[in-house]
Amino acid sequence: MAGPKEAEGPLKKTFDKTLEDMYYGEKTWEKAEQKIFQETLELAINKASLTSDKIDYLLAGDLSNQIIATNFTARNLGIPFLGLYGACSTLYESLILGSMLIDGGYARYVLVGASSHYATAERQFRFPIEQGVQRAMSAQWTVTGAGAIVLAAQGEGPRITHATVGRVIDFGEGDASDMGAAMAPAAADTLLRHLSDTGRTTADYSLIASGDLGKYGRELVVRLAEEQAVKLSDTYVDCGVLVFDESQDTHAGGSGCACSAVVTCGYILNGMKEGWIKTFLGIGTGALLSPCSCQQGETIPGIAHAVALEN
Repeated sequence: MAGPKEAEGPLKKTFDKTLEDMYYGEKTWEKAEQKIFQETLELAINKASLTSDKIDYLLAGDLSNQIIATNFTARNLGIPFLGLYGACSTLYESLILGSMLIDGGYARYVLVGASSHYATAERQFRFPIEQGVQRAMSAQWTVTGAGAIVLAAQGEGPRITHATVGRVIDFGEGDASDMGAAMAPAAADTLLRHLSDTGRTTADYSLIASGDLGKYGRELVVRLAEEQAVKLSDTYVDCGVLVFDESQDTHAGGSGCACSAVVTCGYILNGMKEGWIKTFLGIGTGALLSPCSCQQGETIPGIAHAVALEN
């Protein structure tokens, strides 16, 4: 599911449902996000021809204080729940942990997902949108929406074949309006370690996508990879660049937990189903800051988790 601005973007046809307004019939943006997330998780369960009692674990998270959108959704669904916070890398963190639970024999079905909302994230991490604060050109637009995936021990869908857990990397970036620069070093580090660990090259993947670096963060990853003699071609994209069109005035592109979630669950998985993506490497990226850390003058640590999907 995606919000009204996302519905105006180039990926509109890849979403199951889009909203006409940001409140979605609720009195607050936070309640709207929780409603969006719950409907998305329920939609994933229905698509898998399952019921919630068949799901062994729910692994999910969001950006709102103490992942409240996820917590209240879990309260309503009644599925054994492990709440996760990897900032905007949460979907990929949940994919890794969920596949490990299944591979270890601890589960047959695991539901994973992530959500975000432009208005809830902006007033928590930057400025309330009612203030009309002028946004820097390096700033990104938090995606409103949610994505969810049912992982299974057996099935006909793409398989998770490899995963690389990220390290926290901090190059000293402290500008909350330039998240791409803060997360890019972690994305490059995870990508390079993934290739080294697996013995693969970028040519082994039909498509490589980072989570929400935006156009400037993507450029930094390309440069950092080239310094290590790894050439990234046009098959390397960023979900934050894909989700919006330049005419929509989102500056550097999209961000938020829902950025990689809606692009992966829609555009990417549709591409694998259609066959034009055969091997995919997704690198979920996250900026591990909080309002508290910003007020204390801290820099912004980055994290990135990589997951390989293959038909």
